[in-house]
Amino acid sequence: MGTFVPNTKEQQLEMLREIGYEKLDDLFAHIPDAVKFKGDLDLPAGMSEMEAGKEIRKIAAKNRIYDSVFRGAGAYRHYIPAIVGSVLSNETLQTAYTPYQAEISQGVLQSIFEYQTMICDLTGMDVSNASVYDGATAAGEAVAMCRGRKANRALVSACIQPSAMKVIETYCFGNEMELVVIPEKDLKTDVDALKELMTDDTACVLIQHPNYYGSLEDAEEIGKIAHEVKNCRFIMSVNPVTLGTMKTPREYGADFAIGEGQPLGLPLAFGGPYLGFMASVDSMKRSLPGRIVGQTVDHNGKTGYVLTLQAREQHIRREKASSNICSNQALCALAVGVYLSAMGSEGLKNVANQCYSKAHYMAAELSRAGFEIENDEFFHEFVTSSDKQSSDVLKALDEEGILGGLPLDDNRILWCCTEMNSKADIDHAVAAVKEVK
Repeated sequence: MGTFVPNTKEQQLEMLREIGYEKLDDLFAHIPDAVKFKGDLDLPAGMSEMEAGKEIRKIAAKNRIYDSVFRGAGAYRHYIPAIVGSVLSNETLQTAYTPYQAEISQGVLQSIFEYQTMICDLTGMDVSNASVYDGATAAGEAVAMCRGRKANRALVSACIQPSAMKVIETYCFGNEMELVVIPEKDLKTDVDALKELMTDDTACVLIQHPNYYGSLEDAEEIGKIAHEVKNCRFIMSVNPVTLGTMKTPREYGADFAIGEGQPLGLPLAFGGPYLGFMASVDSMKRSLPGRIVGQTVDHNGKTGYVLTLQAREQHIRREKASSNICSNQALCALAVGVYLSAMGSEGLKNVANQCYSKAHYMAAELSRAGFEIENDEFFHEFVTSSDKQSSDVLKALDEEGILGGLPLDDNRILWCCTEMNSKADIDHAVAAVKEVK
């Protein structure tokens, strides 16, 4: 990080003198003395590099690193090619903030443009923004985008990520939108209930596919139901890895494709930072929050990149802005772009096939071990129920160095498999749960 070394005391004094001050305190002379902090901060003494390293290793030793992981529920353990970390470590790409004088940052802008292009390729949509904070934020923003003068009602499936539902609730409260939850039936969105809930003032219908429980939704039928109401938008939240083999949201008739981009080259990393991807049909592009990078040519005819659309409060009159998001996850978007470039379409297809086949193999083995598989159709996550206590099952796995699925209640577990789980890993986990009394 050589170019980010802080300036020296001498440089600071030189800058102060340039603007007419003699010392740093002069900059804050307008602040009342009564509110200024006096004395020293209660901070521990500084450490040497060797001491700091020893302390960090001591803290890190508290982490439990599992050899095998069978938990997903929104954050997934995938293989990340070494090239991703290599490119991200280039300090010229690690800017402190989104550039406002965008045209001087051609490298960053091109990386965002390439990311947007790949997201459009994956989802089948016409336009993508430069990303938002995470998948839950993308869900909240998508619902807000659909609000109209006479359409103020959002129908959201009960089978979406719980954290996303919380964010949508907050957005709807702030936008004075009515949030109606579509009931769950057999681990899927209740289509019959959706039909009953549709009204002329419905602004959007949002589902997750595959949903939180891993089930594949009746997405095409739900899209048709949503579009029976004039100006109602169909929003699909998707796991991007599934798009290596499954239909795109556009093919299902979606107006918006959103989701969490973490599976595409970002580590679990204790829950972040991640990024939310958002893409839409052309007619909704001016409502996309944040930034959109476009490609153009300069006066010499050379390719250049610019910020083209920014539907946010800093660029639009406050009451007309469709979003308050002022930034994007540029470094995380770069990771996604590098990952997709390295994997290619065949690589992503291979990952998706492995996720699917390994999850179905594990489900079959658990079924033989006495667990009931509750999902009719699923991609790489599924729910089991049994007469065994979930806590006992997960404890038995933990003792074998395995992180089991997510407990949904006393007897039900949400499992997940990715390409990182070998057949030997699965057999080991199944053998361990068979021993649970």
